Amino acid sequence: MQLLATGRALRVSCRWSLAASNLAAPRPVYINRLLTYQSKALRPRFNSSTAAPKDEQTLGTEPAPSIASSSPALTLGNKSFQPDNWTNAPSHILAHLGRGLYLDENHPLSITRKLVESQFSGPEFGNYAEPDPIVPAARNFDDLGFPADHPGRSRTDTYYLDKQTVLRTHTSAHQRAYFQQMNRNEATKPEEKGYTIVADVYRRDAIDRSHYPVFHQMECARLWKRPENEPLKSSQQTAAQIWKDLEALPRHDVVVEDPNPTTHPTRNPLQDKYHTAEEAEAITAHLKRSLELLVIRIFSAAKEATENPDAIQEPLKIRWIEAYFPFTSPSFELEVFWQGEWLELLGCGVVKQELLNSSGVPHRIGWAFGLGLERIAMLLFNIPDIRLFWSKDPRFLSQFQAGRITRFMPFSKHPACYKDVAFWLPSSAAGSVSAAGGSVPFHENDIMEIVRGAAGDLAEDEFGKDFDE
Repeated sequence: MQLLATGRALRVSCRWSLAASNLAAPRPVYINRLLTYQSKALRPRFNSSTAAPKDEQTLGTEPAPSIASSSPALTLGNKSFQPDNWTNAPSHILAHLGRGLYLDENHPLSITRKLVESQFSGPEFGNYAEPDPIVPAARNFDDLGFPADHPGRSRTDTYYLDKQTVLRTHTSAHQRAYFQQMNRNEATKPEEKGYTIVADVYRRDAIDRSHYPVFHQMECARLWKRPENEPLKSSQQTAAQIWKDLEALPRHDVVVEDPNPTTHPTRNPLQDKYHTAEEAEAITAHLKRSLELLVIRIFSAAKEATENPDAIQEPLKIRWIEAYFPFTSPSFELEVFWQGEWLELLGCGVVKQELLNSSGVPHRIGWAFGLGLERIAMLLFNIPDIRLFWSKDPRFLSQFQAGRITRFMPFSKHPACYKDVAFWLPSSAAGSVSAAGGSVPFHENDIMEIVRGAAGDLAEDEFGKDFDE
């Protein structure tokens, strides 16, 4: 076949056991324009898009032309947007707006949400939902301290409705608003010292059973008051209150690996302009204990839902590792050892004081974390594919009930039938990776969108392969 003579192939496999039976197999689609595609294996994507850029090329500032300014206005609900050269949100992504899976009490994502909220409940924490995913780009990035060249801003990573508006990439886009709300509610809800938020978030991503461009996050923060005048001089008093609150939390006997210091001058710096080491130590200790208790609750529920909860299993272990996020410092990731492997669950840290200051609460200090609901729900319910959460098939939905953790039972009566589609790229399609609106018009995530546009959720997995001429 002439197409095999040269080029690079992106192979997409379809698993019929996850697809509706009345759907026809997608026709092969061949792309003849030059595309840039990395021949190295796709790197895994985790819950946060805020990881520090590593070995990335210099990011550009202007997008490649994609949509003419004369395109008709895009109307979503009661909002209207004029497409421009930044617009890249396709209809199959916009179709997910308003589904509200986390609001259906019998859906596994809602059951997981309630489990997390039970650990961070009222009156100390307010539990909220943010159903509208359309936010200003400034709120999603600038307010949280994202550098101008951060790859998370890229059109290859983020869905833009226009240059100034995005589909939020994380629940942290609402942090500032909730910090302001806590300040306004101080007189009416003095006992509310923290909050949780649940929402759907959107990121361009790879095609496989553990990644989907629409998923759900929960954000949580806990703040403490400090004296408004010269708070550093009262840091011992502030730290003492935080340690007192820590002692009120239950203790546990789960093995925890935490080899690194709370702060490190270069890897995980203290916000020494605003915080003392004593305050950072107290906040971090409270944060870690709170999240360890959450993990214990989650995995105790997961163990009860296993086929044989009384079988001898390796004890749960927790590991803390240093991390980087633009809106916390020091920052950490929590991993758990479960069924023979380490799993990353969430990212967290001490809230950047600049964010609190700009939110009108300079006299507060605290921690925040974010987690992906799908990752936890897949463990809890033994759901093998993230795309199943969007299923409307009653054979899937009928298996779950509010307040119960049940093991998912596959409902396909037939073995998998694989259908392969090849997207061929010429060997001359070599070049740098597009990022942050760079001049290179295509990126591996652009190809992912072409695949999804042609095959929808029938596409189960993808990989790149080089062929010699």
